Amino acid sequence: MTSLPARQGWRGWLTDPNPRSRRQARLGQAWLAWLRIRRNGLAMLGLAIVGLLLLTALLAPLIAPHDPVVQDLSRRLQPPGTPGFLLGTDDFGRDILSRIIWGSRVTLYIIALVAVTAPVLGLMIGTVSGYFGGWVDAVLMRLTDIFMAFPRLILALALVAVLGPGIFNAVLAIALTAWPPYARVARAETLTVRNSDYIAAVRLQGASHLRIIAGHIVPMCLPSVIIRVTLDMAGVILIAAGLGFLGLGVQPPMPEWGQMISAGRKFLFEQWWIPTMPGLAIFLVSLGFNLLGDGLRDVLDPRSAPK
Repeated sequence: MTSLPARQGWRGWLTDPNPRSRRQARLGQAWLAWLRIRRNGLAMLGLAIVGLLLLTALLAPLIAPHDPVVQDLSRRLQPPGTPGFLLGTDDFGRDILSRIIWGSRVTLYIIALVAVTAPVLGLMIGTVSGYFGGWVDAVLMRLTDIFMAFPRLILALALVAVLGPGIFNAVLAIALTAWPPYARVARAETLTVRNSDYIAAVRLQGASHLRIIAGHIVPMCLPSVIIRVTLDMAGVILIAAGLGFLGLGVQPPMPEWGQMISAGRKFLFEQWWIPTMPGLAIFLVSLGFNLLGDGLRDVLDPRSAPK
């Protein structure tokens, strides 16, 4: 006789209350999480904005109507709506829409590099600190406190001033200032599980400290860290734009949203579109990550009630 999950197809297989494998259980949890986030309209809006950023960055060579660095002084300061220039041109005659599209690549590049460096460093420090405790915890947390004592933008400016301007140094400065909150989150999660029965059972089986941390504690910390990463991306974008605005990030002629705002600030009252359009891009992308982060918090936080 055909089982009920088989009759219901793949959805029944995903929602089977008695999964037959670890893979089925994990896919089922992911499917239920997607159903929960799909019911959150604001989270779906944030996901759409982030997805649009990804597509824009990937397809920039195909969808940008003009070369973002080619200058044409005969077309400088054209207003939005000019034929061939939907968002107008800047003081060098460059198409603002094309520069925003190509600038999304720089933004995505910074987001990606910070997302794979700062959370990993913070997760390592937080889990080790919470697991071992004692003097290890005291040393690592005091180091974390030192980094958290300085405003992130000020510390990033100081690091870039020492390292020199450039996109790589900007990413490195942002990553070095962004890890302390992840360490705090990971430490708090580790303190709640390090004395659990299943951790004691694994320890009695002879598992090493590294195996316990990497295989059992880190997975428990991941949901909270992922939520924090998504919510922090708006701040990362603003810091990157701030560095670009001050000339310490991406260098000309490469298009970057903060640099575009800096170059257009002297035209704010007469040719308002030059600084306004990249500013709106920063606003929309930051809003998208914040909305998506709120939705992921409702889905991934084990302390939140199912909706």
